[in-house]
Amino acid sequence: MLELKELKEQIDQFLEQQMASDIDQTTLASSMEYSVNAGGKRLRPALTLATVQIFGGQLNQDVMKAATAVELLHTYSLIHDDLPAMDNDDLRRGKPTNHKKFGAGMATLAGDGLLTMAFQWLTDNQLSTETQAKLTLALAKAAGPAGMVAGQARDIEGEHQNLTLEQLRYLHRQKTGALLSYAVLAGGIITKQDSSTQKLLTDFGAQFGLAFQIYDDLMDVIGTAKQMGKAVHKDAGEHKNTYPGLLGVQGAEKQLHLALKQAKESQRKLTEKTGCDFSAYDQFLAYFKL
Repeated sequence: MLELKELKEQIDQFLEQQMASDIDQTTLASSMEYSVNAGGKRLRPALTLATVQIFGGQLNQDVMKAATAVELLHTYSLIHDDLPAMDNDDLRRGKPTNHKKFGAGMATLAGDGLLTMAFQWLTDNQLSTETQAKLTLALAKAAGPAGMVAGQARDIEGEHQNLTLEQLRYLHRQKTGALLSYAVLAGGIITKQDSSTQKLLTDFGAQFGLAFQIYDDLMDVIGTAKQMGKAVHKDAGEHKNTYPGLLGVQGAEKQLHLALKQAKESQRKLTEKTGCDFSAYDQFLAYFKL
C-alpha cells in the first residue's frame, strides 16, 4: 500500500509524461501543461488510487490513466474559476494564474482542452468497456449541471445573498463535494464493487468533500497566501457565502469536526461491510489541520 506522498509522486510523473505524449506542443499545450504541472495536492486521483489498492487492485498504466482523468477536469475548473469573469484571481498554487501568463482567451481554451481530455483518458485505456462507461457517466454527472457546474452557478447567484446553512451545504455538495465523491467512487467502479459498497464509498467522499470546503473557507480567514498558494481574505470582500461568514470561525470549526466524524463513521462501515482495511483513508483525513 503506497503512502499519500508516494501516490502524489506517481501521479505527478504520470501526468507530466502522458500529457507530453498526448498533446501537440503548441501554445495551447503549454497553457494546459502549465496548470496541470504547477503542483497541487492531487487528492482526487490519490483517493481513487488508494481505494483501488484497498480492494487489492493493481496500479497499472490503464488504472493510472483512468484515475488521473479527474485531475485534468479539476484543473480545468480551477483555470476557469480564476478567470476575470469568475473570481478574477492572480495567484494559484503559488504561481500566476493561467490567464495572467497566457491571456484569458488561451486560458479558457486550456480549460476546455483539459475538460475534454479527461473523458478521452477515461476511455482510451484497456479497462473493460463497462468500467469505462460507468466511470464516464459518473464523472459527467459529478462535473456537469447536476454537480460541480451547478454548484458554481449557485455560488455566483448567491453573492450578496444570505444563504441558510442547508443551502450552503447543498451548494458545496455540488461545487466541491461532487468531484471528491466521484474520486472515491471511481476506485470502487474500477475494482467492480457492489452497489451497497459503492454507496458507502460515495458517502465517505461526500463527507470528505464537505470537510474540504469548510477547511478551505476557514483557511481563507485564518490562513496565509503562502500556506494556501492563492490569495486569502477574499471571500468576505466578494460577499461569498462561507461557513465562517455564516457561523463564525468557532462554528465553522465545529462543522468541520462533525464532517470528519461522519467520514470516520463511513470509513468504519466500509471496513465492516467489506472486511478490507480502510486505514489508508486516515492520511487523507489528516489533511485538515488547523
